[in-house]
Formats: sequence, C-alpha cells, structure tokens
Amino acid sequence: MKAWICLNYGGPEVLTLETRRKPVPKDNEVLIRICATTVASGDMRVRTLKMPRGFGLIARLVFGVTRPRQPILGAELAGTVEAVGRFVTTWKPGDAVIGFPGAAMGCHAEYRVMAADKPIAPKPANLSFEEAASLCFGGTTALHFLRRAGLKAGESLLVIGASGAVGSAMVQLASHMGARVTGVTSTRNIDLVRSLGAQAVIDYTRQDFAEADETYDIVADTVGASSFAKCLPVLNEHGRYLGVSADLPGLFARPVGTKRSIAGPASERPEDVLELARLAEAGVLKPVIDRIYGFSQIADAHAHVETGHKRGSVVVSITSGS
Repeated sequence: MKAWICLNYGGPEVLTLETRRKPVPKDNEVLIRICATTVASGDMRVRTLKMPRGFGLIARLVFGVTRPRQPILGAELAGTVEAVGRFVTTWKPGDAVIGFPGAAMGCHAEYRVMAADKPIAPKPANLSFEEAASLCFGGTTALHFLRRAGLKAGESLLVIGASGAVGSAMVQLASHMGARVTGVTSTRNIDLVRSLGAQAVIDYTRQDFAEADETYDIVADTVGASSFAKCLPVLNEHGRYLGVSADLPGLFARPVGTKRSIAGPASERPEDVLELARLAEAGVLKPVIDRIYGFSQIADAHAHVETGHKRGSVVVSITSGS
C-alpha cells in the first residue's frame, strides 16, 4: 500500500510517499480501505513538534525523541471495510465506516487496521466520504470538553476559535444542547459561525472579547489564544474555562473562588464516535471543510494547516468509495 511517512521532525518537506506492506487484520480487527482522511492541527504538531508552551520535552518522550515513533500520521478516516478477523461480528466487508484511531494515528495511508471495539461507527448515509472523514477529531474533542464542563441548557458559552475543527463542532453541539453560544472568529468567518448556530459573533480583529461587557458561564478556548487568568473577568460565578489547547502551566491552573479551569487531553471513546455519526445523519452536526486535497498533495495540506487559518477541516481524498 501507499503511505505518507514522516521520518523526521520539520516542515512539510520531511514527508515522503512510500510503499509499505498492506496490513492483515488479526482475529479481533477490521481492515479498512481508506477513502478519505484529514490533516488536523494535531498532525501538524506531531510533525513539527510545535507544542503549547512547556510540552516540548514531554512531546518528544510521547511521540519519539529524535523522530516520530509512529511515522504514518493521520488521526481520523472514512472508508470501507475490506476484511475482518475471524472473531469480528460487528462489521463485514463492504461496510462504509468512519474511524478514529486518534493519538495512535496511521490514517495517511491507503489501508489501516483497527480493533473492532475501537472508535468505529457506520458512515452517515447523507455524507460523502470526504465529509464523514472530518467528523471525529473536532467532534470528539468538543464532546469531551462540553461533557467535562457539565454544560446545561440555557447556559452561556463563549467559543474562541469558533471556525476551526474543534470550534465549529463545539458551536453546533452546544447549540443543539440548548446553550446560548457566542463565537470568536475573524471577519471572513462571521457568517459561517452564525450559520452553525452562534447567537452572537465577536470579530477578534476589531474587538477583544475580554473588554466587552458580556460574561459567560463557560469560555472554551479551542486554539490557545487566551488563558484562565485572562478569562476570569468574563466568567460568571461557578464559571468554567475550557483550555482545549492549554499550555503546561494552564494544565495545572488552580480554581479561583468558584471559577475553575478544565484542561488536558480529550478522551477517544467509541460511544462518542457513534454519537457524532448519529447527529450527523440527523443533520444536527454538519461538517465544515476548508479544502480537499488529493492523496499526492498531503504536503500541501500540511502547509495550509500550518498557517493557522484553516476553517473547519482540511480533508485528503485517497480513493473512491465504490
């Protein structure tokens, strides 16, 4: 099979297209022929080791000291089941699925094996493979932090980075849960964020949300543009700050009165992927796709993600689903 390999840390030029052995599923695994994947911010961070402040050494220990321990990046996929292990009863060849290996990566290739009990769900019938491939990274992260915050209907939520993969999912999911959502984004993305369900939008190029008169029950920073300390004045009593991209000091931020910070890695739960697929099929969660690249253009996709100005997801189309 063809796979994009990252053997060193650095710019997009470190990526090379190579031929690797096609995986064979074990007894409890499924072999998925990948039709589409994404290049997410997480892929860019692993390739470059550009991590939030304080995580540089930790990242090397986790991902590889001198080079990525997992050379095939890519955290999410959409494709069709090609083969199953002898103990697998939940999937059969031909099933259209989405999968989320998450931190295990391995999706920038033509095939990937996953254990049958890992985050795999039926592909929503109303979505293309390219659309479906973009659901998991942003969606599972948004679900994780909204769940930890204990979001309730009627609460107010400020989403910083509302047009990104995590932010666009969080705006939609929180609106569906009955929250009053305000999005922070740039001028060109105002209409997009409103269309996702935000009741109000702040253009950060013209206004600092921290200087506005509004306060919120929850502030979610999906891009690492703020901090718990900066957001304290705009948090209501018992308010929660969600540091989705928190730096190391932010990870250990202590509560201030009744206000608290929530940070740390998002969980990768099979039930969350199933829920995202259900919501997408119901039309509640709509994929936001910036650009679609061909498989041979993954380096270009990485370069675009590295600009820090993508809208929603950057998708890579690998093979047709037929």
